[in-house]
Amino acid sequence: MTEKIFSLDIGTRTVIGLILEKKDANYELIDYYVEEHQERAMLDGQIHDVVAVAETIEKVKLHLENSHGPLKSVCVAAAGRALKTKRTQVSKEIDQQPLMSKEDILFLELSAVQKAQYALANEALEDTSTEYYCVGYSVIRYQLDAQTIGSLIDQQGKTASVEIIATFLPKVVVESLISSLTRAGLEMQALTLEPIAAIDVLIPASMRKLNVALVDIGAGTSDIALTDDGTVSAYGMVPKAGDEITEALSEHFLLDFPQAEQMKRELSSQQEVTITDILGFEQTITYEEAVTAISEDIDALAEAIQAEILTLNNCAPKAVMLVGGGSLTPEITSRLASKLELPGNRVAIRGSEAIPALTKTDRLPGGPAYVTPIGIAIAAKQNPVHYISVTVNERAVRLFDMKQLTAADCLLAAGINVDKLYGLPGMAAIVSVNGKEVTIPGSYGTPPTLWLNDEAAQIDEAIKQGDKLVVEKGNDGSPPDITVAELLGDIPKTSISLNGTEIEMETKILVNDMEAGPDTKLEDRDNIRVETVKTVRDLLIYAGREEWLEGTEDFTVFVNGNQLLLDNIPAYLQKNNQQAKLEDKIKNGDSITYTSSQNPTVNHILEKMQLQMKYHLPITFNEEKLVLEKPAVKVTRNSRQLTEEDTINPGDHLSIEKIPHSPFIFQDIFRFATVNLSEATGNFHIYKNGEPAAFFDELAPHDELVLHFQ
Repeated sequence: MTEKIFSLDIGTRTVIGLILEKKDANYELIDYYVEEHQERAMLDGQIHDVVAVAETIEKVKLHLENSHGPLKSVCVAAAGRALKTKRTQVSKEIDQQPLMSKEDILFLELSAVQKAQYALANEALEDTSTEYYCVGYSVIRYQLDAQTIGSLIDQQGKTASVEIIATFLPKVVVESLISSLTRAGLEMQALTLEPIAAIDVLIPASMRKLNVALVDIGAGTSDIALTDDGTVSAYGMVPKAGDEITEALSEHFLLDFPQAEQMKRELSSQQEVTITDILGFEQTITYEEAVTAISEDIDALAEAIQAEILTLNNCAPKAVMLVGGGSLTPEITSRLASKLELPGNRVAIRGSEAIPALTKTDRLPGGPAYVTPIGIAIAAKQNPVHYISVTVNERAVRLFDMKQLTAADCLLAAGINVDKLYGLPGMAAIVSVNGKEVTIPGSYGTPPTLWLNDEAAQIDEAIKQGDKLVVEKGNDGSPPDITVAELLGDIPKTSISLNGTEIEMETKILVNDMEAGPDTKLEDRDNIRVETVKTVRDLLIYAGREEWLEGTEDFTVFVNGNQLLLDNIPAYLQKNNQQAKLEDKIKNGDSITYTSSQNPTVNHILEKMQLQMKYHLPITFNEEKLVLEKPAVKVTRNSRQLTEEDTINPGDHLSIEKIPHSPFIFQDIFRFATVNLSEATGNFHIYKNGEPAAFFDELAPHDELVLHFQ
């Protein structure tokens, strides 16, 4: 069974008409005809003069009808250069949201697409964003708290963001295309996009898992499409193409535009060409001379294509295919490969002979210029683009069926603001805990609810002609419903040992000065006070031992008019066997002991001041060890001299006078040693360290003194 297909490639400079015949799974080119526009009726893929374009289309149609009979319907393509791309990023605070689910992330991506759609509409001064159809978008990156991350699912942080690049087709492009066909007496049988057409015939579905770029270098623009993960992932356009190269040749070698175009085509297959410039001079130009002359222009074209590929793909693809007449630009493949840092064999020109589904015949025009026109016929038939109508919240919406449409596409087409679909968080409550304000968030708002044909649906649910979609805003959250225990967590009891007895102390909770329990509900502006036993003083009061407080105050006296605090007296209080004070902090498991004590003595005062009551000198007298003493200080209280054993009371006023030190002499020993003179006979003799001595000789520590009679 055979079937004839009529297709048109309506380009910036020409209209190409083709008739293909489908035989089973293959296609054969029967005839083709090319007609140039008589005036600039097309500009960058957009029909600017419907009447003029219709006239050119009619000429192509009539020419082919002369050989093949009446043509009533046609397959066409919207120019890839008419596609608009927009790169946007949106962020969302998630610190008060639950874990990010797949649904949450899809809504976030949809918000980014919608932001791009609004920005595009504002740039075009349109009244509504629905003047553009989104034909696809790619996620460039996800970020969590400004750090790039592979996936946002189940992630927690403060801010989640997604950056996307979205592609849109202006509605007017399709409308003007339909109008031109109608004026030429043709009905649009099927529609596709030019980049899709070229990809469909060159890159089969089995290869679309690969990240490949297809670049259609035409006359005025270079259209770019990328495949990845089994689909066409992004589209783009560069306003540079073959005409820039032709004009460079024209200017350098003084040729008119058609001659320069012919020279460019011949250079792709010949090592030299002969030209005649506008002055009538004939010359032969080698391939190397021509390339050198326009090297900067070739680089500029390669750089523009490379920059757009990296923008769309975020990295260099695995390979690049070039089609279109401009792909014959000398050295464009090698220079583009170099700029993308790809091996030279990863960038190649593909011609119509590379189309697998096309039967090779003598009528088949070779080279890359006819890949897109042939692709339009095959792709528009195999994968046509349709309009479908759905209902969104009882409003009819028309969508451009470029891909598998989802509920998300319906929301975009209906102009529904996705950001406003989420329920708002509940009003937070602010309470005071021990004088510090604490914010208690309300419950989370719920995500929007989608119903597709009266059944619950997801945002990525596929839709079809006539479907009815209802979207309901998510429910707002409620104010916090929280108890004392939920706010404060576990309220522990403190167990302290006091003189060997375990005392378990409850934490006291007061809400608005009223005692409260763990289950007490909290309200906005509540004042919460948590009273716990924190110090030794608190413990003694809690245990009913207030009488111990007086005996444990700091012991202060006044010496020579100066205040002196005694802290080295025998401890009244100990914490874990260490001396303690009333204001010392205590914690669970501490052991506190209280012991009574006598008042300190003068000796404690002197030790505190690093003074001694007496001077001491150890000596030996007649083989008996003695310690000689002299007063070092004089301590008085209310004019009465005190000994070192006298006790001191808090607040006493003491006077301490230092006594100058004078040396000990031999005769001082008689105040400490007893000499029996009743049994003495003869004369006495005294010795110091074995040497004769006198009573007024000065003594040194450990001197050996002797007194005997003979």
